[in-house]
Amino acid sequence: MMQNRPSVPVTTIGGYLGSGKTTLVNHLLRNANGRKLAVLVNEFGDLPIDEDLIESQDETLISIAGGCICCSFGNDLIGALRDMLGGSTVPDQILIETSGVAIPSAIVATVALLTGLHSDASLVVVDAETVRTAARDDYIGDTITRQLSDADIVVVNKGDLVSDTAKQELADWLSDVAPGSVILPTEFGRVAPDAIFGCVAEPSHGLTAHHSDALFESITLHPDPIEDVPNYVHRLITENRGIVRAKGYVYDMMDQCWLIQVVGQRSNVTRSDQAKQNGLVCIGLRGRCDFSGLRP
Repeated sequence: MMQNRPSVPVTTIGGYLGSGKTTLVNHLLRNANGRKLAVLVNEFGDLPIDEDLIESQDETLISIAGGCICCSFGNDLIGALRDMLGGSTVPDQILIETSGVAIPSAIVATVALLTGLHSDASLVVVDAETVRTAARDDYIGDTITRQLSDADIVVVNKGDLVSDTAKQELADWLSDVAPGSVILPTEFGRVAPDAIFGCVAEPSHGLTAHHSDALFESITLHPDPIEDVPNYVHRLITENRGIVRAKGYVYDMMDQCWLIQVVGQRSNVTRSDQAKQNGLVCIGLRGRCDFSGLRP
């Protein structure tokens, strides 16, 4: 029955028109690596799926090679989400690609209404070359800054079009308008899926390898029993260690198992009723991660 299934993580993908949301979504579908993904969009015309990925298509559903699907929900997002949860095959991850003017927090609030789902991350894609100019526009500026203020992860796309100086200026600007978010620079939407998805690999498997992983590194920590698990996680997210995602299980001094899930500077730490393998997978930008004091 549905109530016995684990809660499905939902990632909201926002960003203004032309930022590269479509490119990112196609990249994630192309590199699903066995994950069953479901992509929800307002209208199919807003999200052209690469033709070589499509196995079949009708007015409301596109079937993607590898078991993924893309659904059009129009104005009934709740209905589409309920249909997914009530189906015989529930996806591992749901991606909701919003319109260019949508505010991610509104989508997150909708997800919170449904049992069986949880909001995993709010992701906003920006065009490295144009986002600061657009944010000053009298008509669209407020929308862009509101989108960024909601973000757990900001994917800075089209980095190949700007200079190193412009990249640093953009990073400084984003630290003000998107405080607390993780900034992921990229080109052509090539972000390692494990940095995006809530269904991070189990500790024994590590980061799934593919061509975008050059920007990322992954490590599995096997800490000794921890005296204060919430404080340990607090250190992960507040000491500027460069961690984008972390997921896994650790044990405290009383041999209690804890589930840890981290995205950017947001975390969820809960006691686990079942004994699990001790291991915490951490993913971050290559060369920017600091695991000192956290290793075994």
